[in-house]
Amino acid sequence: MHVEAIGLSKAFNGFYALRDLNLRVEGAVCFGYLGPNGAGKTTTLKLFTNLLRPTSGEARINGHTVHAEHTKALRDVGVIVETPEFYPYLTAREILSFQCDLRGVPRREIDYVLERVGLYENRDLKVGKFSRGMKQRLALASALVTNPGILLLDEPTAGMDPMGMVEMRRIIADLKRENVLIFLSSHLLYEVTAICDEIAIIHHGRLLLRDTMENVERKFAGHVVLVDFADDVHEENLEDLPHVRAVEQVNTRRYRLTFRGGTDEQHALLRAMVERGLRVISYREDGLALERAYMRLIGGDERG
Repeated sequence: MHVEAIGLSKAFNGFYALRDLNLRVEGAVCFGYLGPNGAGKTTTLKLFTNLLRPTSGEARINGHTVHAEHTKALRDVGVIVETPEFYPYLTAREILSFQCDLRGVPRREIDYVLERVGLYENRDLKVGKFSRGMKQRLALASALVTNPGILLLDEPTAGMDPMGMVEMRRIIADLKRENVLIFLSSHLLYEVTAICDEIAIIHHGRLLLRDTMENVERKFAGHVVLVDFADDVHEENLEDLPHVRAVEQVNTRRYRLTFRGGTDEQHALLRAMVERGLRVISYREDGLALERAYMRLIGGDERG
């Protein structure tokens, strides 16, 4: 399984929403496609699903050119693109039945998929009464009901409440173990960090970074830890700890420590606190490595 962009570009009246994208994603991975609003993420997914024609270059899925061989290219693909809308007078079960008939697959997965996305109890409710979050769940069910090997997901948690977002991420994490290639477009750094194995960062239609999450964490990790204690701690009890450069008090039981060195020094710092009798209940890096990479590449420009 693979999706591939080869010199892929899309212009609208001379404005390039996507320019010369070269990208190949293969295997059972969760790939995060990250960028601010207007960066070119949705344009890319529309090119991969034949909703747009490229100005130049090719979008390929499993070796088939999407525009020229869209039936073969999209045969094993489930999709969510932009905000989903459905016929309001149909029920969730009817929507998925129609989807199965359209794709020529059996209907036997419908109830299982509705249960999986948390819509089984609403299976016979007309979609016109669904909230935006429920429609997002139905869109995922529609993508899953044909049992695809590739999922192209554009902002899959959009419009969901916090509980729904957590559940959606859990479903996607489960899919990673089912030999599915997941291409996940998002502007939410914590979402990508939580579930993706590899990432790309795009801005103004151009690819800025492609790497594994492991490499990003190694390259962009900071030297700051956030420490929570079981008891009140005075700042002067932390300032002379080994490798500590600066101490910032968040409250009497939480401190942000800047230190010199890498993982060995970070471990030594924790050990020194424990040996000093300080009861540490939480010790973690402060800030996301992906956030550091994102801000360094994007430069804080969210206008897209």
